Amino acid sequence: MKFAPALQKLIDALRILPGVGPKSAQRMAFILLEDQQGATQLAQAVQQALTQIKSCNICRNYTQTDTCEICAEPARSEQAAICIVAQPQDVLSIEQTGHFHGRYFVLKGLLSPIDGIGPEELGLDSLQQQLQQGISEVILATSPSVEGEATAFYISEMAKKLGISVTRLAQGLPAGGELSSLDSRTLGHAFSGRKQL
Repeated sequence: MKFAPALQKLIDALRILPGVGPKSAQRMAFILLEDQQGATQLAQAVQQALTQIKSCNICRNYTQTDTCEICAEPARSEQAAICIVAQPQDVLSIEQTGHFHGRYFVLKGLLSPIDGIGPEELGLDSLQQQLQQGISEVILATSPSVEGEATAFYISEMAKKLGISVTRLAQGLPAGGELSSLDSRTLGHAFSGRKQL
C-alpha cells in the first residue's frame, strides 16, 4: 500500500532514529497524526533543541551555554584527570556512577577511516591543547569495539608523548558493547577497575 507523500516522508524521517524499523516508524507516524497536540509539542521541542543546543567550547558536550555545567564547576577544572568518551550520553552514564569528578572530552564519534572520520572530525587538536594544560591522567572510556580500541590507542599515544599517564576502563565492559547501554553498577565497577596502558 502506498501512503500519501507527506505521510511517507514522516515515516522515512522517523526511521533515522536508532532501532526504528519500517513498522515502528509507521506506528509512530499514525500515533503522531492521531495526537496532533502531542505531535506539535514534539515538533516544537525538536526545533527548539536544534536551535538552542550547541557544543561546549571546552569538552564538546551538549549545552545551551558556551560552557557546560560540568566544565563551569571550579572543582572540576582543578582536577588533573580528563575522561575521554565517544558520545555525550556516555558522560551521563559515567556521571550516574558517582565515581568520577573530573573533566570530560566528548569525541562525538570514533576513528573510522572507512567512514571518513579522522582526528580532525573528533576534535583531537583541541584535546591535545587541553592535555598541555596541567593534565596528569587521561582516562579512556571508549567502547571496546574495533573503532573504540583504535581511537583509544591513538589518544594514548598522543598523551604518552606529553608524559601523561593513560588508563582505560577495563572490567565489566562487554566486547562490542556501548557505554550508554550499561547499568550504573557495571559501569562503576569498570571505572574503579581501570588499568594502566
